[in-house]
Amino acid sequence: MLNAILLSLAGLVGLAIGGELLVRGAVGIAQKLGVSTLVTGLVIVGFATSMPEMVASVQASLAGSPEIAWGNVVGSNLANTLLILGVSALVAPIVLTGTGRRDAVVALGATLLLWALAASGYGARWIGAALLVGIVAYIVWRYFFPGGAAIEQEDAGDDVNGVFSGALFAAGLVILVLGGDALVTGAIALATIFKVPETVIGLTVVAVGTSLPELAASIAAALRGKSGLALGNVVGSNIYNILLIGGATMSIAPLPLPASLAGAQMALLTASAAMLLLLLWKANSIGRLIGAGLIAVFAGNVVFVFV
Repeated sequence: MLNAILLSLAGLVGLAIGGELLVRGAVGIAQKLGVSTLVTGLVIVGFATSMPEMVASVQASLAGSPEIAWGNVVGSNLANTLLILGVSALVAPIVLTGTGRRDAVVALGATLLLWALAASGYGARWIGAALLVGIVAYIVWRYFFPGGAAIEQEDAGDDVNGVFSGALFAAGLVILVLGGDALVTGAIALATIFKVPETVIGLTVVAVGTSLPELAASIAAALRGKSGLALGNVVGSNIYNILLIGGATMSIAPLPLPASLAGAQMALLTASAAMLLLLLWKANSIGRLIGAGLIAVFAGNVVFVFV
């Protein structure tokens, strides 16, 4: 058991360090290119911070544990919307400027699609391929049609070292791969030792562990007053988790989603995605009271999953 715990902890540390390096490298590259804050959050940072989930889910699929892979996808999105957005709002209220609404619509649509897949009990490689095509189309769309995101531009990074940023990105990716392998191996061992379903481990331990880069990036953005970056990171990561990571997982292991995800967890995930869209349309900010409520819902769901 000690080996499993140490492996899991080492994996979490690796994901945290690798994710931080990856995010720093991605932000440096974005500044060098001079793209907008929201697009940086949605496309660059959202992609970068989703790499721990990607690595963990793919390696879980290769290890013959799709329950951990899909539990990680659903659990990570719950952690993004409830835990990370909640903590970010506690650190500093998130001002909503009207941007990000279209992306929240995409996130809700992807969530509904995931729920339909879970309820259908059907899995196939062509579905995985379709999801991957979807994420490519989304990235192209957001790059060429930034919309309101174009208002707030990052300064062109004349003083940013592009080579150094690229090296940070590459080093972070390598550390992520190693950390993801250790975390998945340890998580599978812990599930066996404690006789806990692998789906539960994926929803909680693996999901929260792989969401640490999103948490660090969003808190840092909130402290710097970069509401667009914090919000874009959460929404973008949710889209990547379903389309990119879900697509890769389904392509590698074309099996149905675990039936245990089709009920309460997908209902909560859909409700959280709808709530975020509603806030973007109707609210001026996500304050500390809402943030505390989001965290309470997340904590309650973790207790519910284990009980």
